[in-house]
Amino acid sequence: MIAWNDYQAGEHRIECPSCGRGGRDKTAGLTIEPDGKGVLHCFRCAYVESHQPERGAVRRLATIKPTQKSHTQKLDSLCEWGRAFWRSCHPLSGVALHYLRARHCVIPPADGHLRWHPSVKHRSGYVGPALVALITDVLTGEPLSLHRTWITPTGKADLDTPRLPLWNHTTKGGCIRLWPDEAVTYGLGIAEGIETALSLAWAYAPVWATIDAGHLSQVPVLPGIETLVIAQDQDPAGMSAASICARRWAEADKEVLVTRQAANDLNDVLMEVAA
Repeated sequence: MIAWNDYQAGEHRIECPSCGRGGRDKTAGLTIEPDGKGVLHCFRCAYVESHQPERGAVRRLATIKPTQKSHTQKLDSLCEWGRAFWRSCHPLSGVALHYLRARHCVIPPADGHLRWHPSVKHRSGYVGPALVALITDVLTGEPLSLHRTWITPTGKADLDTPRLPLWNHTTKGGCIRLWPDEAVTYGLGIAEGIETALSLAWAYAPVWATIDAGHLSQVPVLPGIETLVIAQDQDPAGMSAASICARRWAEADKEVLVTRQAANDLNDVLMEVAA
């Protein structure tokens, strides 16, 4: 729970007390009325906390019950529009390179699945440059979806959700191959996020990004790979996912190495050292 008395009346963006990943991770919206009443809502994990001065904080998890079942079935492979858009994206250059260098990331090879586009529309209506990553099935390599990160030369764009996959596309069993299959021989490094994976690449490559903790926990044992390096996020979801994945690979008699750092992830470490 948060310290409500630390905030004045008004609108605030803060780190979520449930899924927060560091001081720069402001996914929670906080509204405090002049009489001291307030509500906090995380746009990522749906955590909700309300406050009434006479009763103190009330913590609860938001639940959304649709009035009717959705009949929309997610596509199990990348649609033709998505394939055409991916082909229209550019090799890393310009603002994309500035962004990755500002985040102190290793620049992945040109034949990996990370590109950029100078003009991508966000669901909020904002239009601007974005990193575009191809999400493929971790086993078959089949294109599943696209992952967009809206960026500026120095950081993510100022949006509530600067990272989004394509709507109505499955990402189950997917990953982002930052290095191509041909570069993956004896070992592989994995991380949840693109920037974290490209931070791990300073010490170990090739690397792939798994999109989130849920996908990381499900990475299957891949044929021919004898060593797996996991860049673990130091939050409950990240540590649990890394443990589940590591156990699966270890039980298959593979060498498994898992990072541990004071900050939430390896890119946070690099950013703090640089600062």
